[in-house]
Amino acid sequence: MTLILDVVAPIVEKMVETGLRWFGYVERRLVVVVVRRIDQMEDSQITIDKSKHRKTIRETIKKDLEINELDQNMIYGRTLWCNLIHVANST
Repeated sequence: MTLILDVVAPIVEKMVETGLRWFGYVERRLVVVVVRRIDQMEDSQITIDKSKHRKTIRETIKKDLEINELDQNMIYGRTLWCNLIHVANST
C-alpha cells in the first residue's frame, strides 16, 4: 500500500507541473492567437451545464499558483519559470 502512495504523489505533482507549463505557454502568446483569445473569454460566454459546478482550468491554475507560492508575472522569464515549476523524477 505504501508503494502506491509513493507513486501517486509524484503523478499529481507532474500533473500540476504540466498545467503550469501550459499556463505559461498560453500567457506568453500574443493576445491575437486563438488559444489566448479563448482563454480570455468571459465565463458567461462559455455555456456549460450549470447543475454542477465544474472546476475550471483558470481556478485550478490559480490554486496551484497559490500553493506553490508563484506569481503570475514570473512566466515571462521562461527559463526561471521552467525551473520553478519542474518536479524531479522519482526514479
